[in-house]
Amino acid sequence: MLLKTFGWSFAVTALGLAAAVLYDGWTGLGVVAILSILEISLSFDNAVVNAGILKKMNAFWQKIFLTVGVLIAVFGMRLVFPVVIVAITAKLNPVDAVNLALTDKDRYQQLVTDAHPAIAAFGGMFLLMIFLDFIFEDRDIQWLRWIERPLAKLGKVDMLSVCLALIALLIASMTVAAHAHQHGGAHVDKGQTVLISGIAGLITYMIVGGLSGYFEDKLEEEEEREHEAEEEARKTGKKQSAAVLAGKAAFFMFLYLEVLDASFSFDGVIGAFAITNDIVLMALGLGIGAMYVRSLTVYLVRQGTLDDYVYLEHGAHYAIGALAVILLVTIQYEINEVITGLVGVVLIAWSFWSSVRRNKALEAAGGEGGAGDRSEVSSGV
Repeated sequence: MLLKTFGWSFAVTALGLAAAVLYDGWTGLGVVAILSILEISLSFDNAVVNAGILKKMNAFWQKIFLTVGVLIAVFGMRLVFPVVIVAITAKLNPVDAVNLALTDKDRYQQLVTDAHPAIAAFGGMFLLMIFLDFIFEDRDIQWLRWIERPLAKLGKVDMLSVCLALIALLIASMTVAAHAHQHGGAHVDKGQTVLISGIAGLITYMIVGGLSGYFEDKLEEEEEREHEAEEEARKTGKKQSAAVLAGKAAFFMFLYLEVLDASFSFDGVIGAFAITNDIVLMALGLGIGAMYVRSLTVYLVRQGTLDDYVYLEHGAHYAIGALAVILLVTIQYEINEVITGLVGVVLIAWSFWSSVRRNKALEAAGGEGGAGDRSEVSSGV
């Protein structure tokens, strides 16, 4: 079962790590490994959501998602998107950007370093919005209750996350952007660049979030129709078969999953720039991670266990928030790549450990209590 589900991921991992060693030695191997773990960690909750929707779709659309969807996710968002980011910010032709990355790494590194303030502002704002929208949402299950409870109450204020993100952007444009790091150790004023790029990141998040919300509404409408059909079948005494989505409804769900996956690949790709500016290592690491996310989606569908570790989603979003802050700080200051990568790993490991403690506490208590009680029992913080 494990080999059948994760076989392709294992093969891609072996090839990707071997390519990393050939390309940049053991340092490249370490960077690719960290990027792979980061991508898997940040996208774990995405895999859970994907599995919950995918199991409702018929076999044809499941196959489409796991074939065409993989091409879009791995080769589209994880390989092409980083090139596009560098090409736009450095004002290069995409072909020239790729050629520089492969043939003139020093010149490419200079261009990426000079473009970093714009990349960091765009990505920092996008990631910050993901984190703020998550932390301000009122949830039945809470991990760090002393933080999440008061913030959930504040989240009732309309547009609070947008206001806070814009305040953070203004502060960054007037502080770290005033002495932005450039190649050669020079520092220049990039306040206007950071401001424009940050607004672009905010707009991108709102567009992606709006599309995701639209398709999510389609899903809710379909679920309501299924519930009404079940009620009608119960009243008439007819047998109601398990509904699977097909046709137009399944197509909407396929689009929704791709938009959702694209939004998570944004944070993975943008977060990767906090780890490395090397486009080849970035593509290898994110590609490996994306394959495991797809395999994990299939595994969750086949096993039917989607909610075993409920705090992993929290840990992933705290990692996103940490990366957002790190990206904004790196506009002026350099932060070691290993430290940046370990922040996400530590937060995910902590949330996993908290989830295990929660499950053990539930087993000891006989699994009684509602969702709110379960959160009280488990996190311990």
